[in-house]
Amino acid sequence: MSLMKNERAIIMAMWDKMASQAEAIGTETLERLFCSYPQTKTYFPHFDLHHGSQQLRVHGSKILAAIGDAVKNIDNLSSALTKLSELHAYILRVDPVNFKLLSHCLMVTLAARFPADFTAEVHEAWDKFMSILSSILTEKYR
Repeated sequence: MSLMKNERAIIMAMWDKMASQAEAIGTETLERLFCSYPQTKTYFPHFDLHHGSQQLRVHGSKILAAIGDAVKNIDNLSSALTKLSELHAYILRVDPVNFKLLSHCLMVTLAARFPADFTAEVHEAWDKFMSILSSILTEKYR
């Protein structure tokens, strides 16, 4: 699966709107993840998982920074995500299904924060983009 030119443009345009709110979007995405899928909390036993905690804000920022790096390297995603894939597969041993759950929570957050901008076309492009990211992040598991 690869992104078409128009999908890349959509992703980059949406990222431009998201970038200034990256910490808040990342935090809200994690809060949605932990609320909707409480089993994902097991990877964060040392975190304060209360609404708006410093640890959630920092980790949410890291997640959105990684997505931002992927957007910047949209034509070379595999290379851009190699270290992150290795970290999650070999060191953190994160169950790959969690990438899909996080992707879903991100899209719900985007739809809530950008209702006028998050059209069906944008949703489709971001869903495809996040599916590609999830697939690349799970490459090391195979």
